[in-house]
Amino acid sequence: MTNWTGDLWPYLLLVLVGFLPNEIWRMLGLWLSHGLDEGSEVLVWVRTVATAVLAGVIGKLILFPAGALAGVPVAVRVAATLCGLVIFFLSRRSVFAGVLAGELVLLAGAWQFSP
Repeated sequence: MTNWTGDLWPYLLLVLVGFLPNEIWRMLGLWLSHGLDEGSEVLVWVRTVATAVLAGVIGKLILFPAGALAGVPVAVRVAATLCGLVIFFLSRRSVFAGVLAGELVLLAGAWQFSP
């Protein structure tokens, strides 16, 4: 019989170091935000900053990728992003449909241009 900590310690470490600290802050934010007006200037500003940060990360991933994504031509990355955006709007703002469409275009392009 194998020692359970020998096989499962990476998962336990991931939960203790990765999941729980993040979850504590999420629950604290949920608790503190109870009763805030969604249309308040502070929350509009927070939402705007979060959107800008997300746009910056997406732009960085498209224009300056790392790892395996760097091997995919920039035209394919841009086409996948635009396809995902179009499908997002055509599917009544379904994030799942937009991400799935963009990912399929990205995978097809990566496969087409792989060495």
